[in-house]
Amino acid sequence: MPGRSPRPSSARDGADRLKLHRRVLRADGRDYNVITLRPGAGARYSTNRYHETWHILSDVHGARLLGRLLWGLSYQRVPGTVVVIGPQHLDPNPFDAEPADPIALVPSHLTTLTARASRSLRRLLAAPATPDGTVRWHTWSLDPAVAELRAWRPGAAWPAWRPPADPYGVAIDRIGGLLTLRGSPAVLREWAVDVARVGDHPHRGVDYTYLGSGDAIGCRSDGEVQVFGDYHQRVSVARVSRREVLAGVPAGASADDVNPRVWGHNKTVRARRLPAVTA
Repeated sequence: MPGRSPRPSSARDGADRLKLHRRVLRADGRDYNVITLRPGAGARYSTNRYHETWHILSDVHGARLLGRLLWGLSYQRVPGTVVVIGPQHLDPNPFDAEPADPIALVPSHLTTLTARASRSLRRLLAAPATPDGTVRWHTWSLDPAVAELRAWRPGAAWPAWRPPADPYGVAIDRIGGLLTLRGSPAVLREWAVDVARVGDHPHRGVDYTYLGSGDAIGCRSDGEVQVFGDYHQRVSVARVSRREVLAGVPAGASADDVNPRVWGHNKTVRARRLPAVTA
């Protein structure tokens, strides 16, 4: 019909007014308004910890969607709201195929997420269930904020000065089995803009941004979002490599023994899977 809005689809799940599921869950004596991606969302994620930094790993599409989730969360007003990227949208990591942790995005001004609550939410969200409702995630103001920084060129005036984001309650850590990113509204918006631009300037197919703790500039970051142009292929290669490595080591071998072998074997698997090039 003329004038009718196009039906949302997984191809548009990185756009404004993203359609998400909502569940009301009770954990550790509190009610949580849990927002999750719909099963058909096309984004995939993984996590790992390397060089004392927690990483969220994906492709450019996944980063764009993550930016939307962070931006919309910064404007929420319902106490107990938390966004969780759960098992349906997780891959083993693309380096050694270790399993990923679910990711929790927490507004520090609205939500207290204890280790006991995290463990309960992880268990509850792993089981199939009918959502309590659907929400539209409004993030239209993210696009102008991203465009403003993309338009900047060396030598031009920097976009209008803004006061530093309030660092209160900002933390990135693994809590009760969830990789938890907690921040104030201003910090969540800073992260959203930075994450939404990951992939703008890749080097050899890789780009990243740090998720700072909101305090002194230049300090080691607790978190990082990293994207790969061949993310899905890397995950596939790591899965095969890990399976083949585990077939040749004693049962119960430690991660410190297995993972370096997987890293080394990835090259062999990748070479075997790439199509031959003929002159």
